[in-house]
Amino acid sequence: MRIAYLDTISGISGDMTLGAFIAAGVSIENLKSELQKLGLSGFELRTEAVTRKGIAAIKLTVEITDQPKYHRHLKDIHQIIGGSSLNQKVKENAKKIFYELVVAEASVHNSTIEKIHFHEVGALDAIVDIVGTAICLDLLHIERVYSSPIKLGSSGFVNTEHGKMPIPTPATVELLKDYPIVLTDIPFELTTPTGAAIIKALSGGIITFEKMKVQKIGYGAGSRDMGEIPNLLRLFVAELLLGSSEEDSVIVETNIDDMNPEIYPYVIEKLLEAGAHDAYLIPIIMKKGRPGILLSALTSKSNLDNIAEVFFKQTTTLGLRIKEVGRKKLLRSSKLLCTSLGEVKVKVVIDGGRERIVPEFEECKRIANRFNIPLIEVYKIIEKEI
Repeated sequence: MRIAYLDTISGISGDMTLGAFIAAGVSIENLKSELQKLGLSGFELRTEAVTRKGIAAIKLTVEITDQPKYHRHLKDIHQIIGGSSLNQKVKENAKKIFYELVVAEASVHNSTIEKIHFHEVGALDAIVDIVGTAICLDLLHIERVYSSPIKLGSSGFVNTEHGKMPIPTPATVELLKDYPIVLTDIPFELTTPTGAAIIKALSGGIITFEKMKVQKIGYGAGSRDMGEIPNLLRLFVAELLLGSSEEDSVIVETNIDDMNPEIYPYVIEKLLEAGAHDAYLIPIIMKKGRPGILLSALTSKSNLDNIAEVFFKQTTTLGLRIKEVGRKKLLRSSKLLCTSLGEVKVKVVIDGGRERIVPEFEECKRIANRFNIPLIEVYKIIEKEI
């Protein structure tokens, strides 16, 4: 399986992503030709060969030559993408990225995805960055996307259409919830909302280098001088090695017989927030016939310390058992489907080359609240239409 691995040396943005793809072999002329299928004008792509701390990279700039005089909402952008002659996979990936971006903005601003809009320049710039990324994935025949933990700046402010926002911006943080991040002391915006949306929508998570055979490498450059750190996004185009769907994981567990049972749901929530793949309780009978609870969490080896911290901080346990286990999972992704309830994000599970579509709980919950209908009815409608 051919993958793209995004190594966020200095974070990720839309233009850095496109620059990395160009450096990894995507023809700028092919990218421009595909973008023309959107039927949009008022922008030009410019590439420049640069160096960052002695490393050769491509700096891509989206130059806005003609500013539109109106705001674009998600439905407008979906109409532009859907009405183009781009292939279906490119359309789906681009729509997924925009959807995640708008959902995050709506959450941050206590609004709805229907009301969120992109201001004039931002809309065109975002369309080029996001659709361009989807095009590059298609041109390089990328089947899956993975990344390193995402680097974030941790101080300062950035100017936005809503005024000055803290770094990292609220939308970026919202998009990267439940995704591994690295909070640096760099006082600049390393990861933009567009970059975070690309990760949120397309990435299958983090993966270690020994699980892939690298074929091409490209560096996309940012504009700002970061001091000692090169302002780069590194892209690996690689072949995922056979059997890499298996992960090295550990089960962390402990027996507890002296804790208020009302606390357990909170502990489970904290374990999942800390990156556990799963967390669960099993009733047990302990020594002297005392009833107790076996509290277990499944996590990756690299996340063991975070999970152990939750156990010791949130429970009465004095010790943990740690067992190495194998973990094998089916490939999965997500996509948007048009239904009678509007566009719905669903999970796509690939089993033996066959696709199985599963409704996402949070999506069904959102729709149930929006239309004031029972959640079970939402599931029935979506399952019938897919």
